[in-house]
Parts: sequence; structure tokens; C-alpha cells
Amino acid sequence: MPRYHYTAIAANGKKAKGAITAETPYAARKQLRVRNIHPTSVTEVSSRAESKAAIFSIFAKGSRNRMVDFTKQMATLLNSGIKLTESLSVLTLQTSDVRFRNVLTDIRDRVVTGESFTDALKDYSDYFDVIYVSMVRVGEVTGSLGKSFATIANFMEKRQRVESKVVTAMVYPGVLILFSIVAILILTTTVIPKIAVQITRTGQELPWITKGLMNVGFVLTSWWLLVVIAAGFGVAFGFKRFLGTQRGAYLRDKFILSLPLLGPLIKQRVVSRFASTLSTLLSSGLAMAESLRVVAEVTGNSLMKRAIQQARERILAGADIATPLRDSGVIDPAIAHMVAVGEKSGELETMLKSISENLEASTDVVIERLSAVVEPLIIIVMAVIIGVIAYATILPILEISEVKF
Repeated sequence: MPRYHYTAIAANGKKAKGAITAETPYAARKQLRVRNIHPTSVTEVSSRAESKAAIFSIFAKGSRNRMVDFTKQMATLLNSGIKLTESLSVLTLQTSDVRFRNVLTDIRDRVVTGESFTDALKDYSDYFDVIYVSMVRVGEVTGSLGKSFATIANFMEKRQRVESKVVTAMVYPGVLILFSIVAILILTTTVIPKIAVQITRTGQELPWITKGLMNVGFVLTSWWLLVVIAAGFGVAFGFKRFLGTQRGAYLRDKFILSLPLLGPLIKQRVVSRFASTLSTLLSSGLAMAESLRVVAEVTGNSLMKRAIQQARERILAGADIATPLRDSGVIDPAIAHMVAVGEKSGELETMLKSISENLEASTDVVIERLSAVVEPLIIIVMAVIIGVIAYATILPILEISEVKF
């Protein structure tokens, strides 16, 4: 359904801006008039502009922190007895992000006119994902919206904390690799060619290793580099298109989970996220079948998604959910057995929470061990590469010295 940006005069006489979803510009204007907002201009947003805005929203500094803060503030305001529309008005005035302020303004105006809060959130998936919307729906239906926002805030903080640990573990190796690549480029494109020119003028034959690095430098400083980059982009584009297919995504995830070192870590992250998300959704009051549908959409792994979908089908048929999870190959038999025990005892939510906490603790240990192994390994590999380059640089100089001697 198309989206439209509008400027209008609100009921209080002030100028208002925002976005709205409608079939046609006429339908958009009609929706605004129903909300007692008189539009002065309604312009359709092109898909390119919308995608660009979404990209800037995703990569904006502190965007995730902003959403966590918004959710925590909503929980505080609602639990203090302040009405939903008043809470939205307060937070609309507080936010400094223009685009997010327009989003909140539109949501508030739609709620004022009697539209469902959940339906208003669904139109802004850049900010409110399917988990967020599903948990808000439960709170809206049960009248415990403040509690739902508090649960969402805790869930978002927990997920952000886990992701930050992985990012932090990658920072130091990333800096090492970047520094080494820069050093290698400088040596192969600047230092070695200059030394080689001076040696060639003396009539001395260059060693094979120096010639090889000179050829590498020649490729990096000539139009051949453009050919290599273009070919790389072409292969990457085709590969990305293949991974966008259902089979491609399945093969990619299956390969990733089979990797020697990263496979077990990624598997733990996938299962931990499944257990944590499902536990949070069930604790918020969402039904099992609906919770599994939501978790399947956000699992991020094709094998796990297929297993969750099969588990949902078994639930709807009156069977258990542990069997398809066990057969997926992602969840270990021991964890699947724990799920089965929790399901039979009626304590599935508690069991899933326990599984998630145990896996997170185990993941922290694995990350620390990988960091302890990977960092010195990268240093050794890069030292060897730079050592080879230094040897190729010094060797012809030593040979000249021996000849003169």
C-alpha cells in the first residue's frame, strides 16, 4: 500500500507533518479529515526515497538506544497512570529526531481518532518489528500496556547487551586486520617498486619473490584492479541473489552451522535467541501458536525457521513441539528434551528462560576463548605476511652488497 507525506493544519490550529498509508491520495486526505486534521498537501513517497530514509534511520547514531529509551519511558508513563495519547504527546515533544517525531505524531493522531495502537505501529516496521507489535497487541487487548512496554524494554536491552558482546569481541581483530592490510598495500605499491627500480638500474637480477610482489603491486596500481573489483562485485551480486532464494538461504545457514569454530557459537546464539524470544512472548500472554509464528519470522536462520514452523503446525494439530525442534539439527537433543519436559510439566516458559540464560553464559565463555585464540593467530599470520614482504624488500639489497663485496 502506498505511503504519503502530508502537511496539514491540526485541530488546535498548528501546522502538522507526518506520514500516512492509504490506497490513494483521496483516501489519505479522507483519513486525515476523520482525525480532524485538514491537509494542505499530500505527496506520495517513492519507494527509493522510502528505502533511503529507512537506511538512514537504521544507521543513525544511537537509533537502537533511542528505541530502548522510548520504550522504557512509555512503560514509566503508562504505569504511572498517564493515558496512552498523553504519553505519546509527551514523548513526541521530547524526541530530537525529526523523522521519529513525525512517526509518533501520526501514531498519536490515529489513536486519538479511535484507531488501534497496534495497527498504527504496524505501518512503521522500520522502528517497530513484529515482536514489538505482537507484544503491544497483547498489552492493548489485556489492558496491561504498561507492563508490555516494560517487558519489551527488558527484552531489547538484553538482546542489545548480547549483540554488543559479539561486536566488542570483533573490534580488536578487525583493527589488527585493517592495520595489516594498510601496511601491506603501502609496502607492495610504494616501497618495493622504488627499491626494484634502483636495483634494476644496476643490472642486478631481482629475486623471484621480489618480482612476485612487484606484480601484485602492479595489479593494485593499474586498471587491472578495476577489473578484479568489477568481477568481485559481479560474483557478490550473483551470490547475494542466490542467497535471497529459499534454497540459497537454507544452504548458507546449513554451511555456517557446520563451520568448525564459528558453527557452535552461531548455533548457540540462534537457539538462545529462540528460547529468549519465545519465553518473552509467552510471558506477555501471547498464545503459543502466535508466539511461534512471530519467532519464526525473526529467528534469522532458515533451518531454525523451518523447525519452528513445523512445531507450530504440530501445536495446531494437537501434538508436541519438541520433536521437530530435535529433528532440525540446530537444537541439541539435551535442549530438545528440556523443552519437552517443560511442555509436559506446564513450565515451558520457565524452562525456555533457563535454557536462554545457560546458553548466553556458555556463549560468553566461547567468545572469550575464541578471542584468546583468534587474536594471537591473526598477529602471527599478519607478522608472517609482513615478514615475507620485508624479506622480499631486503633480499635484493643484500645480494647487491654480496656482489660488491
